[in-house]
Amino acid sequence: MRRLYRRWISDWENDLCFRATNRVVRPFDWGLDWAEGWPVAQQYPRNGHGPEEYLRLLNQEAIRESESFFGYETPSDFALDGEFVRCTSPVRTPHAENNTIWGRWFPAKKPSGKAVIVLPHWNSHASQHVGLCKGLQALGLSVLRVSLPYHDNRMPPELQRADYAVSSNLARTIDATRQAVIDTRALIDWLEQQGHDRIGIVGTSLGSCYAFLVSAHDARLKVNVYNHCSSYFSDVVWTGLSTKHIREGLEGNIDADGLREAWMAISPVSYLDRYARLPKKSMFIYTTYDTTFLPHLSEDVIRKIREHGIENRVVVLPCGHYTMGEAPFKFIDGYYICSFLKRWL
Repeated sequence: MRRLYRRWISDWENDLCFRATNRVVRPFDWGLDWAEGWPVAQQYPRNGHGPEEYLRLLNQEAIRESESFFGYETPSDFALDGEFVRCTSPVRTPHAENNTIWGRWFPAKKPSGKAVIVLPHWNSHASQHVGLCKGLQALGLSVLRVSLPYHDNRMPPELQRADYAVSSNLARTIDATRQAVIDTRALIDWLEQQGHDRIGIVGTSLGSCYAFLVSAHDARLKVNVYNHCSSYFSDVVWTGLSTKHIREGLEGNIDADGLREAWMAISPVSYLDRYARLPKKSMFIYTTYDTTFLPHLSEDVIRKIREHGIENRVVVLPCGHYTMGEAPFKFIDGYYICSFLKRWL
């Protein structure tokens, strides 16, 4: 029976994964022009370093000086227009659409000072995760669903998918992640301006990575839910079923170990010491049959979390990455997320 169940989930997972037929294999690029605006690049000029060596150096310094790397100035143009909050991103990119932060606001009927930020998955569309937002809202929590860089209204017109968020352009992927972290922190500023002093976060898949990086650098996030988790950003891309097209663009130019070094500054494992110093409630959710965040990657980060003495709760669901978003698993997942946030926030 167990073998039949695994096969059923695997077939379902593959069907859901490959429904998207518009994946594009993009050319490899170190993308060092995207690093020019980083504080560490201004402090440590290239000075004859080769591209791989220089990107590795920038990663090392970004981790060492992460407070500066993920630092920002609070936007001065927050505006609430109906149910949408928007402002100018502190990070500038060549794409005008992407330079505006968007958040969809679900205020609690009786404000209590408690709010939750929701960071969706990669290639999510604007209506996804709204059910979770409304569920949390019904529990008396205000919720802000954030549009990730290069998603929703932020997507440049030449794209069909949010390819610029994660791709075989290495520094652009780091820049998109840095922007996601900074934009989310800016929206925490807005929540504080609205009187919210108990703030939680829930991130799913790519949004889970972003959420961890935000929380490691922001003590204001008290309760955290990571819906899918991995220690290294690169390992998910290198081994995941849904990122095979990215690996195709990488192979022949960099290997798995080199990619890990090239993306260390955006890997949760790099900031476990920082995270451990902050008082937080954290829940990690992963799935038994995940073909994108392979289970051993999730088990690795949880092992490291426990080695650092970080208080945690772990939930393992008997499904896969994509099937987590399908009934009945999405309801089970939603129950764990909502009950954890409601209890501890």
